[in-house]
Amino acid sequence: MKINKNIIKELNDYLDEFNLTEIEYTEKDIKVKVSKSRISKNIEAVVPDNIKKVIKEEVSIDSSKKITSPIIGTAYLAPEPGGKKFIEIGQKIKKGDTVMIVEAMKTMNHVPSPIDGIVKEISVEDGQPVEFGQTIATLD
Repeated sequence: MKINKNIIKELNDYLDEFNLTEIEYTEKDIKVKVSKSRISKNIEAVVPDNIKKVIKEEVSIDSSKKITSPIIGTAYLAPEPGGKKFIEIGQKIKKGDTVMIVEAMKTMNHVPSPIDGIVKEISVEDGQPVEFGQTIATLD
């Protein structure tokens, strides 16, 4: 079976002319399907200047380090109700210091700091449920 290359060329031209991604041609027992990807490397979004300004202002480099919960459970900021909290905002802590306790299935799990730093933010309240991977504290 010999395929007429002119048909393929003509179908390809139709793709460009009518801005199509696929075209099919059938004649008796011959079926030709031509398709092409519409991915362009030179796409440039048109963004109004006022939005560009907002985007530039919101972009900042966050050098803080986040401590996340290693398990699902209930977060406690102190070893006992009314006790001294493990960490406070502005406090310098070292790798391995307990950040808080996460209770799971009646087991108290101490969450150690993976890095040295200064506490920038405590992201959970005492007695609040936490999810695996949820940010519980942020260090600088």
